[in-house]
Amino acid sequence: MAQFELIMPKMGESVAEATIIKWTKNEGDTIAADETVLEIATDKVDSEVPATKGGILVKQLYKEGDVVQVGAAFAILSTDAADAAVSTTPAIENVAQIPVASNVNVAQTGTVTELQTSDKFYSPLVKNIAKQEGISFTELDTIKGSGKEGRVTKEDILAYIPNRGNAPQAAPVQAAAPVAVASAPSEVPESKPIPATVTPTKPAISLNAGDEIIEMDRMRKLIADHMVMSKHTSPHVTSFVEADVTNMVLWRDKVKKDFEKRENEKITYTPIFIEAVAKAIKDFPMINVCVDGQNIIKRKNINIGMAAALPSGNLIVPVIKNADMLNLVGLTKSVNDLATRARNSKLSVDEISGGTFTLTNVGSFGNVMGTPIINQPQVAIMAVGAIKKKPAVLETAQGDVIAIRHMMYLSLSYDHRVVDGSLGGSFVRRVADYLEQFDINRTF
Repeated sequence: MAQFELIMPKMGESVAEATIIKWTKNEGDTIAADETVLEIATDKVDSEVPATKGGILVKQLYKEGDVVQVGAAFAILSTDAADAAVSTTPAIENVAQIPVASNVNVAQTGTVTELQTSDKFYSPLVKNIAKQEGISFTELDTIKGSGKEGRVTKEDILAYIPNRGNAPQAAPVQAAAPVAVASAPSEVPESKPIPATVTPTKPAISLNAGDEIIEMDRMRKLIADHMVMSKHTSPHVTSFVEADVTNMVLWRDKVKKDFEKRENEKITYTPIFIEAVAKAIKDFPMINVCVDGQNIIKRKNINIGMAAALPSGNLIVPVIKNADMLNLVGLTKSVNDLATRARNSKLSVDEISGGTFTLTNVGSFGNVMGTPIINQPQVAIMAVGAIKKKPAVLETAQGDVIAIRHMMYLSLSYDHRVVDGSLGGSFVRRVADYLEQFDINRTF
């Protein structure tokens, strides 16, 4: 019996699940190796999933709109024509429908290797949100799910949290437990403090004549969830610096025509900003980290994401890998290529994954400064504002003078759990120093 499972592949750092948008093959269809089987959407990008082997599609284990975990089987293929007449084997069907516990691991062979306390399946994202909000498995089991077979989705738990205080407890015993702990704090181990949970009040919305209700598209919902999660995860602090970038502006004005003629690329300020950020990260490597529980992971590679606006108005963050190893020409080509393909929805999952630091240019919208939200799991994001001509005081050998200079603001939002004011402020100041000291006579 020659059957095998198609497994949802790993799709980049922090991507734990994918939503099936469309099956491109039906049960009974013959599929060649590397041929697309379905189209998926993650919280980062839409993509296609090819078959790792050729065969006949015996069974679709999920429907369109279902969420599939990375590493889980989503379809069964067979190289035996006799098997193709059977929708699936009983053993495999049982694995697909088994109510897996919250941290049960199901191997590709369909064997349950670990059990937990709940008899329901919860995605890693739902479990992470529950952990952050201090929601126990008992309480999680009381949430009514809208997913397949009553599964609790991300939307379900996020909708539950604002009204959590008004929700009935699962049982009187469970309701009494927090009171007992509160009355005897000395019994709580110091290593496991009780998290303080603030239940926000959902504002009442009234509709007036002429108001229009616009449903968020899928990407806007994902962005909204990601932003709320980031603010819940990281205590944000923002530091600001004003920089005199006159030399940078004059150099670009001087070389942009020759640059385009030689390289067939237009040079913008973005690659210059990325170059300065990469240099500053090498000077302050502890800005290039992420947090895993009580551990700090120091990143070896400098992968800088750049926020790019899409025609829909949404944002996506393609990543320039090993930005510190590229010269200005290489950075320019990478920036232009990624920006163009981002606008045309041609980016791959790998090209928007693995970032260790993010740069956003709020100056492109005419804004002089901004306080951006950290792109998790990173710990810092920099915003560059619009470049404006302003009178500034210059120190010369003959004394101070007032001159018209090209000025801009840089702002750095950082995670105050691991980046203190000294590091954050020094880092953004160092980026400004590199821009101010730009060599007006440099070649490209």
